[in-house]
Amino acid sequence: MMKLKLQREQKEALIESVQHYFETERSETIGSIAAEQLLDYMIQELGPHIYNHAIKDARKTVSERLQSVEDDLYALEQNIPGRR
Repeated sequence: MMKLKLQREQKEALIESVQHYFETERSETIGSIAAEQLLDYMIQELGPHIYNHAIKDARKTVSERLQSVEDDLYALEQNIPGRR
């Protein structure tokens, strides 16, 4: 299984975001270690679902673009006189 590895700056910003959420939404104070553990748990649990959804979206986009290219190629074909 692929494990998501965040850059330190990203992880620190997310930890601060978790702490801010707890303070503003729940009126609770959560330390940086607890926030990091919660973040790690959420990434472990939600990460594969979000990743698979992103892959599904990318697959759809690529498929649509390939269909568009195929349509463009058909439009470039020239009629050959005498063919029925």
